[in-house]
Amino acid sequence: MAASLPIGDFSRATQMSIKTLRHYHRVGLLEPADVDQFTGHRRYTTDQIPTAQVIRRFRELDMPIDDIRSVLAAPDVTARNELIGAHLSRLEEGLARTQKAVGTLRDLLDPQQEAARPGISHRSVAATGAVAVTAVIDIGDAGAWYQGALGELRATLGAQGLSATGAPGGIYATDLFTSERGQATVFIGCTGQLRPVGRVEAVVVPPAELAVIVHQGPHDDIDRSYGALATHVTQRALAVEGPIREYYLSGRHDTPDESAWRTEIGWPIFQTRPGG
Repeated sequence: MAASLPIGDFSRATQMSIKTLRHYHRVGLLEPADVDQFTGHRRYTTDQIPTAQVIRRFRELDMPIDDIRSVLAAPDVTARNELIGAHLSRLEEGLARTQKAVGTLRDLLDPQQEAARPGISHRSVAATGAVAVTAVIDIGDAGAWYQGALGELRATLGAQGLSATGAPGGIYATDLFTSERGQATVFIGCTGQLRPVGRVEAVVVPPAELAVIVHQGPHDDIDRSYGALATHVTQRALAVEGPIREYYLSGRHDTPDESAWRTEIGWPIFQTRPGG
């Protein structure tokens, strides 16, 4: 039997807001596995994560909800693929910007690609002195905000002669995933004494116990890595409340080759593995 997730964890795992999940429930597109008759709280199973990921990918391709419902209800693979193919053809004729999303959808449906997903490990992270920029942001602005904050941090380190001690990281409150608006922090571990300037301040990044997966490539399909990590935590770890943490091992500041980008995602857990 598949493990179940409360709507908040399912939201984080699928990168869909609670508002979106409630809407999909109302229109009958993605119904929760269970709804408490007294509290109304929704729960989903980990088996529903792939369906949610497919829905998310189709919505990124601007497929109407009625069309998605038809695809999910198709009587066989041939009928399903005909519906998908017709929509992709319409997009390819007039919307060049959708080409990358089309590619990630086809990759998502490839079982060999899914089998090649790297493993998940558990790790304890010590408290770290760092420079950081923190703000409350909308999730739609996260990419641009992150790039600006990271550039400001690197410029400040260079101007003050401070040395970075590791890859840049980010800490993201649950509200950012569930409500599409929440607190975000971008940081770089460093040595030396910072003179605060602009938005940049000295912080101590708190210790954490994390289940970790490394996402390869750009963030267009990072929800797949989040989904795999959430499934692992639900089935094989003790999840705890706390913000998601990311470490940007390699990105656009390091190489223009998107296939070489690496993002480490950490989900907070209560560590039970000795030596983890």
